Amino acid sequence: MAATALLSSPPLPSSSNPSILSTPLKKQSKILWNQKKCGKFRVFSEFCKEPTTQYGVSRRDLTFIALSSSLSLIFPFSGLTAEEELKMGSSVDDINAYSYLYPIEMPSKKFVFKWVETRKPERYSSAAPLSPDARLRIVSERVDIIDNLIISVSIGPPNSQFLKSKAKSTWSAKDVADSVLSDKSALRVTSTQRLAESSLLDAHASVIDGESYWYYDYLVRKSPTKAAAQESNLFRHYVASTAERDGYLYTLSASTLGKQWEKMGPSLEKTVASFRLLPPTESYVPPYKDPWRFW
Repeated sequence: MAATALLSSPPLPSSSNPSILSTPLKKQSKILWNQKKCGKFRVFSEFCKEPTTQYGVSRRDLTFIALSSSLSLIFPFSGLTAEEELKMGSSVDDINAYSYLYPIEMPSKKFVFKWVETRKPERYSSAAPLSPDARLRIVSERVDIIDNLIISVSIGPPNSQFLKSKAKSTWSAKDVADSVLSDKSALRVTSTQRLAESSLLDAHASVIDGESYWYYDYLVRKSPTKAAAQESNLFRHYVASTAERDGYLYTLSASTLGKQWEKMGPSLEKTVASFRLLPPTESYVPPYKDPWRFW
């Protein structure tokens, strides 16, 4: 099912604070996270065809109404204007019980995103591994090849090297980020070498509707395209959100090339801020169920 939303876009650093352009990259990220101002968020589901309940509201409508009320806790937005509105679509994965919003169009800039769902939602046991040990796996992914954007959701167990306690109330955002990043590599390297590929810029935690979410911002100094690989100074800029359920970490990450961050970054931040674990339904398959079943 699909729904759309209009989100106000946060002011870009060049307009809200000119001095940020001379600020080191690591500090720029922190400024961006703290610069947002509270504002409005509107959701409507005119394209949702799911039957409504006896009160006229469907389960999916309720999900996105809840998103609209809590989204500003992570990335508060400025007041909605004609110049700043952003049209968003919705993605709901009933198999893994999560949802998020993703950008569709920036009307004021006459820009349309060109998403292709390269991996449809699937159970953890059959999902593509991100590393040789197959701990962390991609359960869904959408890509805008033209604009070099990637949104993916991965699931994997915590890495005990960084998250030594099972009590998630003791976990720091940095340790959660290190746990995920240490398992995120297709190369046969150690956890330390995998971390060296990434540069963590910022990390913080938030509790939404009683659920803990850890947010982090990082760079990966590699490029997926041959043309970009020839320029060693290019990197991908990621934002991510991680939550824990049933002993596994659920992570949504969104990225683009560093040189495109000023234009695409605010939209990707809104996607990450909208990530929510949903109450499981009959379609939910927990990651620990039949872990080596590939069908």
